[in-house]
Amino acid sequence: MANVVYILCALASSVVAWLLLKHYRRTNLRLLFWAGAAFVAFAAGNILLYVDLGVLPRTIDLATIRTAITLVGVALLLYGLIRENT
Repeated sequence: MANVVYILCALASSVVAWLLLKHYRRTNLRLLFWAGAAFVAFAAGNILLYVDLGVLPRTIDLATIRTAITLVGVALLLYGLIRENT
């Protein structure tokens, strides 16, 4: 059951990223780009979460990589928010 939730979270993040980047291409609002890039990182983190906890054996731990990718996503979103506010 947990694997289904991981997959659904990855799909939701991917769809949000796709929609944000698609709208960015239409309107050229840079905040949409930064939010889309952040959600690409969130989707990658969710995919790695599924791979780490659902596919790989328990001896392999990708928690550090997952956390780093999610941190990159948060940093992209924060940078975009700060940059577009000024």
